[in-house]
Amino acid sequence: MKNILVMGGAGYIGSHTVRHLQEHGYGCIVADNLIYGHREAVSASSFELADLADKASLKAVFDKYRIDAVVHFAAFTYVGESVENPRKYYENNVVGTLNLLDVMLDHDVKKIVFSSTCATYGNPQYMPLDEKHPQAPINPYGRSKFVIEKIFEDYGRAYGLKYTALRYFNAAGASKDGQIGESHNPETHLIPLVLKAIKGERDCIKVFGTDYDTPDGTCLRDYVHVEDLAAAHRLALEKLDEFQGFLNLGTGIPTSVLEIIRAAEKVSGRKCPVVYEKRRAGDPAVLYAANEEARRVLGWKPGYTDIEEIIRTAWNWEMNRKF
Repeated sequence: MKNILVMGGAGYIGSHTVRHLQEHGYGCIVADNLIYGHREAVSASSFELADLADKASLKAVFDKYRIDAVVHFAAFTYVGESVENPRKYYENNVVGTLNLLDVMLDHDVKKIVFSSTCATYGNPQYMPLDEKHPQAPINPYGRSKFVIEKIFEDYGRAYGLKYTALRYFNAAGASKDGQIGESHNPETHLIPLVLKAIKGERDCIKVFGTDYDTPDGTCLRDYVHVEDLAAAHRLALEKLDEFQGFLNLGTGIPTSVLEIIRAAEKVSGRKCPVVYEKRRAGDPAVLYAANEEARRVLGWKPGYTDIEEIIRTAWNWEMNRKF
């Protein structure tokens, strides 16, 4: 299995995964519509402009290349937007994935690793979140990923599709060499927002809620380095003949909003302007992963477990941003 089609390979996690796969001897074909991705992030020599909504563009990619497996990142991922415009999310994420699966099956490609999310769980009933936790997503983004997971189960039974869906927690950081990193517009992730506030590109960082039942009163989340996520995709590809199913990807280490701010201040040597606001509706106090299954099934182990080290890579990227 040497030729991997990376759908959404110009995006944040996709571009890091492409680099990781190439470093481990895989050939990568990147397909992206570049709505949110960046052509500059693509290290693969083979790039195709393609869109999940355009089945003909997908077919052209599969006609052009011999593809052994697919890694599927192409999705819209803004929770708030999904609430305001669910049609956009179901059409792109669900219908688009059905288009991709149709073309895959037509070309006898039956292996896929999918970028899923811990948002499929919804409000947590216990911590840490493991794969047996009930799935009850609370927004259209999470529901779209949940529906796709169910489609994989059905396609596995009916057509022999071999799949693994990786449920990320909070992706963070940038490549160690600073060549690629997080570049969203709009940006919604906490670490880059904190770093932009430190740089003066934002007036402040808003902290929503200081009265949660946590050690410092702010929300706790699980931040997993993007290069560790990239490694997990390769390992999942290599295990597809042995394992099909769903795996959490997180460090298992909860970090608070204030701890992120303090760590960013320490890494940068600068103060972060902070404004404290009331809680946001729907924000759980604590979310972090049980990652034992990914360790057992894939042999995966996060290499970045110190939040300062994670933020240091993000800060290096922010100070030397290429795109």
